Formats: sequence, structure tokens, C-alpha cells
Amino acid sequence: MVLLLAGCHATSDAPPAATPPNIMYILADDLGYGDLSSYGQTHFQTPTLDELAAGGIRFTQHYAGSTVCAPSRVSLMTGRHTGTSYVRGNYETGPRGFGAELPLRPDDLTLGEVLQGAGYRTAAIGKWGMGMDGTTGEPLKKGFDYSYGVLNQAYAHYQYPDSVYVNGRRTAVPGNQGGARGAFSGDLYTEEAIRFITNSADDEPFFVYLAYTTPHAEMLVPEDSLFQRFAGQFEKSPFTKGTQGGGYSAEYGPGYGAYASQEHPFAAYASMVVRMDRDVRRIREALEARGLAENTLILFSSDNGPHAEGGAVPERFASAGPLRGQKRDLYEGGIRVPFIAYWPRGIRQPAVSDHLSSFWDILPTVADLADADLGDYSTDGLSLAPLLTGDTSNQQKHDFLYWEFHERESSNQAVRKGEWKAVRMKPEGPVELYHLPDDLGESEDVSAQHPAVVAEMEDIMREARTLHPLWPLKP
Repeated sequence: MVLLLAGCHATSDAPPAATPPNIMYILADDLGYGDLSSYGQTHFQTPTLDELAAGGIRFTQHYAGSTVCAPSRVSLMTGRHTGTSYVRGNYETGPRGFGAELPLRPDDLTLGEVLQGAGYRTAAIGKWGMGMDGTTGEPLKKGFDYSYGVLNQAYAHYQYPDSVYVNGRRTAVPGNQGGARGAFSGDLYTEEAIRFITNSADDEPFFVYLAYTTPHAEMLVPEDSLFQRFAGQFEKSPFTKGTQGGGYSAEYGPGYGAYASQEHPFAAYASMVVRMDRDVRRIREALEARGLAENTLILFSSDNGPHAEGGAVPERFASAGPLRGQKRDLYEGGIRVPFIAYWPRGIRQPAVSDHLSSFWDILPTVADLADADLGDYSTDGLSLAPLLTGDTSNQQKHDFLYWEFHERESSNQAVRKGEWKAVRMKPEGPVELYHLPDDLGESEDVSAQHPAVVAEMEDIMREARTLHPLWPLKP
């Protein structure tokens, strides 16, 4: 593990946290590895998240739980990868064919339950996708005191939902009735997060899981958003229509103006990222107003790589950065995601870390920070608490990371082990092998030159997974 110290960044003079931190986990939807300017984006700017990265730890080798929404979120929530998780796809597959979403089960321990048991007040805000109302997976049954948002992951992709679930009860959104676009999802979720922070008790730590639906399709944002300066050069979208507007913001890049995203899905994608960055700033300001910013751990990531839906094209903004692939791929572009940890009182030295980490590390991490007992619950993760608190000599490392994906004609598998990455497109097929330090873009398959490494990867692909009746490996 290499931990490069970031120079010229202020650190807190406060002593290390004597009490468990408040924790906010902010999750973007389909944001690529290269979509933040701190990760190389040059077409638009994300100043708030850049500030958090500069003042905290920016991880360069962090991986999502899957390459699509539901299994990735379940991996985050339960600390298990897609070889051992109960939910391994967006929708049920298996002998009965393609079915409905699977909810979390009663024995799937979640981040909410861990922190609720440690005395935290907990909130799930935004896109859920792990259990509808009345199922075993609805938020109130999985450790959350308060929930607000869309439970069904497919409906969550409407950026102007006509209803949301508030503590399990479906509630109309007044401004969005009859097809009206009065309340943007990101604005709704940001306001709820701020309200929860503002109303939190001084003597009770809180955990907020804030899951935005941006920049997932549909490619719509409010007309007051800030748009990429070349929006007018993009062809119009065949999906919806809009009109040009005015406005300018020097902070988010030269030449930005309000533009009709409905005609320009590429501009809409950039605009949603920029708007989410602005919303993170509003949340940070709410923490500062309550005097909670110093001892609040903010974690930010994305559920998978960038999408090509609703007119979005990842190549327009190099959304995957130097990586190959996108959403629904097990190449790096589909699963390697930005990950930022910001905690002024706990992170004593800002840094850039190439530590190999994953979504399934988050549950043991927050358990450590909250001094919570997991009992006999087993995870696939390793706590990142030593790295976050500067005790890097005691930071454990993964022997390997494993993924499987079943929503194609054949099941796909992937393994990351040290400097090596292996991908197999079908269970009986050949293993592709890439040496990432020399080939980050996974362009040269070197499996023929390294048969011993290939054999090791095949062993991991066989042994890392448990059998699942709904997700057999499809030939």
C-alpha cells in the first residue's frame, strides 16, 4: 500500500475523536471513475468534492460491489461481495427466469442495524432498491429510524418522482403531479438530509445514507443547473425537448450557463454531476452550522461505472478516465469508482491512497469506528479504520477481490489480486489476464505468458463463491 501525503492542505488542530463520529455515506448513481475533477475530469469542475478529497483521503483503487445498482448497494449495506451475497443481480434470475427485485432478508445485517445498535440515529434518504414497502428489506426493518425516497430502483430513475416513501408510506410530491417537473429528486433528497442534520440531537451521533439518483438516466435536470460549455455543439436528443437559458458561474468552469438539458443529454450528465457537487456543499454547510463538521466522517462514492443510457455517452467526458468499460462490465471502468473519505478530527494527514478497497469494507469500517460488535456475523470486508486514523501499519490488505455478474447471456466473473486483474466472460471460457501497473486500460491480455497466475485466478473464481439457487453460473 502506498499512501502519498497531500501537500499544502490544512489539517485540524483538534485532538483525535474521543467520541464516535457522525457518519454520512453519500452515493452517486452511475458516476464514473473520471467524473470528478480530482480524478482527472477536465470538461467540468466538482470543487466541493475536490476540497473533500484534498482535505481527506482520496482512494485510487476502490471498487464498487457490482457493475449494476442493486447488488452493488447490497454489497455496501451488508459487507459481502457478489460471490457470497444473497442479492447478486438487479432482478431475480435462475430456473424460473427473469423476475422481480429481491429484498434483503432478516439475517442480512446492514450498516443501519450496526450503527443503530451502537446508539446512532439513522436515516436512509434517496434511492433504496433493496426492498419494497411490506417486505423484509424495507428501510425501517433494516436499521433505519427514518426513511425518505424511492424504494423501487426502476422508479427511482425518474428525476421528478410523483411520489416518495416516507417511513414506509407512499406520499405524493406536490410539484410533480400530472407530469409536472417542480421538484428535482436531488433537491428533495438534499433538503431531507439537511433537515435530518439540523434536527439531530447534540448528544446522539447520527448516520445518514444519502443515495442520489444522479447522474443516472433519465437525463433531466432543472433549468437553473450549470451546464458544460460545449452543450450547444452537441446534437439534440431524440427523447425530449427543451429551450436555451442564461446564466454563468465562474466557480464551476469557464463559460458555463444554464442550458436546456432535455435537448442535450451530454450536457445533462455533466450538469447533474455539478449539481450534486453543489448539494454536497450545502450539506457540508449544514454540518458547519450545527458545529458538527469536525467530527463527521463523510464518505463519497458511486455504485458502479458510468452509463450509456438516455442519450449519455461516457466517452464524451472520458467518464471512466483511463479505464476500460462502463456500467455492466467487469472491466475496471465498470467497477472501479471514486472514493473520498473526509473527517477533519479523525484523518490527521490528508493523502492519496492506492490501498485496494471495496464496498464490502465499509460495514466493518463503521463498526470499528462506532465500537459496534458484529457478533458472529461474517463479512468479506476488512476495516479501513486503521488507514483513516493514521495507523497504517495495522491496516489489513485483501488477498483478492471477487465479482460475478449474471445479467448477460453468460455469467461473467472477475478477480483483482495484487497487480493482476482477471476477467472471464463465461464459466467454461478462457480467463483474460491483465497486469494493471503496465496496462491500466486492460488492452493486452497476457494470460498466455502467465499460466500460473491464470490457474490461481481460476481457483479463486471457483472457491470465492457460494452456490445460489437463483444465480447459478450460466454457461
